[in-house]
Amino acid sequence: MFESPLTDVECRILGCLIEKQHTTPDYYPLTLNALIAACNQTSNRHPPVTYSEAIVSDGLESLRHRQLVWLVSATGSRTVKYEQRLTESLHLSLQETALLCVLMLRGPQTLGELRGRSERIYPFADLAETEAAMQALVIAEPEPLAMKLSRLPGTKESRFAHLLAGRVEAETVAAALEEEKVKNTPALAQLESEVKSLRMELTELRAAFEEFRGKF
Repeated sequence: MFESPLTDVECRILGCLIEKQHTTPDYYPLTLNALIAACNQTSNRHPPVTYSEAIVSDGLESLRHRQLVWLVSATGSRTVKYEQRLTESLHLSLQETALLCVLMLRGPQTLGELRGRSERIYPFADLAETEAAMQALVIAEPEPLAMKLSRLPGTKESRFAHLLAGRVEAETVAAALEEEKVKNTPALAQLESEVKSLRMELTELRAAFEEFRGKF
């Protein structure tokens, strides 16, 4: 597939370029600043990152050497833009492109998650069509582009991961999910506390209103 696996930065860059190519075609190819913003956006990304201009520029340069990114510029314009050549290099269908893009941007996911999150690139009719496209990535030649991970304890469905950055171990995914769960626990507890407080205030307001109305 490649002489060496892609880095996390290279995967994030390619995933963003593919996403924007299909979801905001009027603004594609992307400028460096637009690409940095796409890499660092907080929605539809896992894990969240804060890449600097230097990090993204180095990633782009590496991808150019791999011939997976092209530099383009409009006639008479000094603005340099970038477009991805990964889908062309790997001869991906639109269905395969959608799944691989979401995997690069959000990490290992179940078929149901992939189907829902890839809708803006390709709207899969059902899980069967999603599974067929994923299977094409799993058995791709000359090397697989994705793999099915072992089902994690306490989960009902297996997750899939892309292989552009090398193999992924289920234990690594489990550790990352546990870390995210722990990280989000304080915020969740605070939210639950705020909801409880708001409910109490609402109850008190209703009681005060009923008392006020009873005077007339």
